[in-house]
Amino acid sequence: MFNDLDATLRAVLGDPAAPADVRDADVSFETPDKDFRPPRPTVSLFLYEVQENRTLRDPAPFVERVGDGAVRRIPPLRMNCTYLITTWSPKTGALRAEEEHRLLGSALLWLNRFPLIGRGFLRGGLADPPQPYPLPSMAAQLNEDRSDGQFWSALGIAPRPTFSLTVTIAMQPFDDAEELPLVQGVQVEPASLTDAVLFGRVVNAGLAPVGGATVSLAGRGLSQTVGPDGRFGFPGLAFGPYDLVVARAGHPDVHTAITYAAGSQLHNVILTDT
Repeated sequence: MFNDLDATLRAVLGDPAAPADVRDADVSFETPDKDFRPPRPTVSLFLYEVQENRTLRDPAPFVERVGDGAVRRIPPLRMNCTYLITTWSPKTGALRAEEEHRLLGSALLWLNRFPLIGRGFLRGGLADPPQPYPLPSMAAQLNEDRSDGQFWSALGIAPRPTFSLTVTIAMQPFDDAEELPLVQGVQVEPASLTDAVLFGRVVNAGLAPVGGATVSLAGRGLSQTVGPDGRFGFPGLAFGPYDLVVARAGHPDVHTAITYAAGSQLHNVILTDT
């Protein structure tokens, strides 16, 4: 997964719209230690740190629509991948510093154009299967916990100008998935003028009642949880169109547009699992 992120960032830096000096520079993911001496202008991205982003952690199961059903998985980890970015020139003296600083500034400005890395840049396992979330990135953010002096000492070289780039990717720790049916079929039955209640049942594909679902009318502030018989009812409503919403834990919400009317109109709504 990390090598796929490397390839993705290489694609970002090599994009035809990137500044010429960034686009033409080599891109390296090697450790920039005392033996690192690239022969051409180079943008070095050293994967410095990997941490879980607990702010983005979601304990709820991840439900994905697949064909006529859904798949429920353990939510993926959201991992912050932090690179330390430096630039390198084969020139010497003041010319080397000038080229490195110019390249560093161009790379910083270019990478700041991508608060979200577009799908067109994704490579390998980040593209197929596609990431369930967009990839946020942050360039040149202050990290008070990092000691750059110790870092450069460990590499055995003098400190260099640098900035960080953090990209958040999703990583699925388990392949286990549970297939789920979708509540999506709609059947209706007639009701008379004397029925002043919008009512129905939540049932499965075999027309057996499904208890525990929450049925609500979108935008109306009305909801109820159905009992074991799957029945629901909303009395005292004005005739007209409504958006009926059925929600169950671990399932996508199902919206059904209905028309509640009198006479020959049909307004006893039954949702079925398929």
